[in-house]
Amino acid sequence: MVGAYFMTPFTDSTAWLAKRDGSVVIGHGPFAETTTPPADGVSFYVQNFALLDAKPWKTPRRIERTHVTELAVRFQDMPPLACEWAALDAVPFSVVFQEVMAAIHGGVFEKTVPVVTEIGSVREAPAPAIIAAMTRQAAPLHTYGWVHGDSGFAGATPELLFSLHDNQLETMALAGTARSEDRGVFAVDEKEIREHEYVAQTLTSKLLDLGRIERRPREILDLGSIVHFLTHIHLALDAPQSPENLLRRLHPTPALGPLPRTAETLSLLLNWRERLGCPPEFGAPFGLWDRGQFDAVVAIRGIWWDGENLKLPAGCGIIEASRLVNEWRELRLKREAVKRFLSPK
Repeated sequence: MVGAYFMTPFTDSTAWLAKRDGSVVIGHGPFAETTTPPADGVSFYVQNFALLDAKPWKTPRRIERTHVTELAVRFQDMPPLACEWAALDAVPFSVVFQEVMAAIHGGVFEKTVPVVTEIGSVREAPAPAIIAAMTRQAAPLHTYGWVHGDSGFAGATPELLFSLHDNQLETMALAGTARSEDRGVFAVDEKEIREHEYVAQTLTSKLLDLGRIERRPREILDLGSIVHFLTHIHLALDAPQSPENLLRRLHPTPALGPLPRTAETLSLLLNWRERLGCPPEFGAPFGLWDRGQFDAVVAIRGIWWDGENLKLPAGCGIIEASRLVNEWRELRLKREAVKRFLSPK
């Protein structure tokens, strides 16, 4: 019984990804690790933010197909996660924030996205409760997860990096954040609109030479407690493109990475992420190759665990108009949204 498999200790690896149509592919390990996916099979793309894993394709021994509603039913009786979260010290982030602003004023970049990580602890294996919490989430969120032994990560992300099928590519710009009750002001907030446009314009420019592009009007994505600006982008490719080529072209977008993206600006961001305790996979592509179709989400809005220790990361886009207190508030808003996942509805 697959439900029992999830609820027993994780002696093997497990991965899953919910697609946009509500279907879910679950991979049961052990996984074969390769540099490329099988031509006509199923493989998960599990990578770190710096794209340093030389064998990111994880091909499961066995796969299972289901639907998000059925998957949620399997965990409906799982008790919620009992976790103690440590108070966050604002000083390390404030130091990084000042360094980022100095780099912006020095012309190094226009935007970057440092990450703050909240630390938690539990008294028993957290994976079943975290998995249960994430699988309860539905569209427009994509649930995803990777479990290996007593460590792993799982989340429910609103951000699709891209979907590739039959030379048709769908991607999105997702940037700009506010509380839902501030939606009216958010809609005309120049700083949030500018941050979003950085992302949308950069994505468009990176795709222009690959085919016919359609950028749809900016809209507001309402996720209940928070809202984001969202722009859908569609591309009809002139020629076939491999997932690897597109991943390296698009990741990281300015929603999670620096603008401009250069070796220097990426190095600075990786240093800030490490100093602030960010898990290496946070914000990385997490994907599924499924018999010629590839879907990749951005691994945000999740929880990382190692034994009984938890990490809850969140990032904020910093531009010249950013203010420390507002960014600190946005980081808390995003972490609280993830904590709401942990409470059964």
